[in-house]
Amino acid sequence: MGLDDRNALRVLRDAVDPALGSEDLIRRFYTHWFATDPSVRDLFPPDMAQQRGVFAQAMTWLFGELVAQRADEPVAFLAQLGRDHRKYGVTQRHYDSMQSALLSTLRDHLTESWDDKIAEATHDAVALFIGVMRGAADAEKGPPYCDGTVVEHIRATRDVSVVRLQLDRPLPYHPGQYVTVQVPQWPRRWRFLSPSIPADPDGAIEFHIRSVTGGMVSTAIVGETRPGDRWRLSNPHGGLHVDRDGGDVLMVAGSTGLTPLRALIMDLTRWGENPRVHLFFGGRYPSDLYDLKTLWQIASQNPWLSVTPVSEYNVDPPWAGDYPDVTPPRGLHVRQTGRLPEVVTRYGNWGDRQILVCGGPEMVEATKAALLAKGTPADRIQHDPLSN
Repeated sequence: MGLDDRNALRVLRDAVDPALGSEDLIRRFYTHWFATDPSVRDLFPPDMAQQRGVFAQAMTWLFGELVAQRADEPVAFLAQLGRDHRKYGVTQRHYDSMQSALLSTLRDHLTESWDDKIAEATHDAVALFIGVMRGAADAEKGPPYCDGTVVEHIRATRDVSVVRLQLDRPLPYHPGQYVTVQVPQWPRRWRFLSPSIPADPDGAIEFHIRSVTGGMVSTAIVGETRPGDRWRLSNPHGGLHVDRDGGDVLMVAGSTGLTPLRALIMDLTRWGENPRVHLFFGGRYPSDLYDLKTLWQIASQNPWLSVTPVSEYNVDPPWAGDYPDVTPPRGLHVRQTGRLPEVVTRYGNWGDRQILVCGGPEMVEATKAALLAKGTPADRIQHDPLSN
């Protein structure tokens, strides 16, 4: 039965599920793979803990989708993985060794329950996963990444940097998309970042990065980036967008979650008429609203844009004086005080709007939950994957 055998697929899903204790299985898979193909080890960072966790979650989701007999999203996901993994230097040989290591590890782990049905389902599922990735990578003819040079680094706040680069070649992307970035301080560790400006035909690009507690890459970017550093950028991902014929828009941005929304707003300025856009831009302190002056400049020339600043606290901490004053000229909405989800939903459920929410996973989840509790239709809310 293979991929039609839901019971066998459930066994495989449960085996890789981190919530059911798959850590040892996933560790043994990588150990086996690295032992049989030593060239693979150089494709991964020294610390494999995060990689193992991400792999286990992805495999659990893929097997779960097969159990539910849904194929469209898994195939699209695997194809994107295959295209994106070219930036690591993955070759066709690596797919062969991965397939062999994964089959062997699953068979050894499931020795007590292994039978012809599980063997067939395992073979067919792994062949599907590897085959889609391999085929998508082989079909992609463009370069897998784009390099660029840091030309400016601005410390906007204690935790936020604005980094501008000149790319070696223009990188095409849609406003609202994100890329993965590798910086010289952390080779082989890629971090998701959203460009804060639309794609530039001359290769200019800008990122806003917030240093996250415990985040090695973001901390290194904010604290150590210098002009002249060479960065590597992957091809773009994501589908965050504004439909200009889809009605008015609500945007909710927490800290540097502003960046994809800022790029979308800048792109909208190309047209004289747009749907009304109301942006709530939030931070912990007033000084965290680092880009209000730019937003004010855009809003002052585009009457379809309204901006409401939001801060959890009404006054700044003492260290804020060491960084640029972010207070804009008069003209924006009066700054509101409170948590972003609560402030946004004071105005209603926004159920008639296109809704885009960007920020940290906790902020996105809280804002989405607050909107749903107010009666907002779930299909009106867009956000990027929360693991980004």
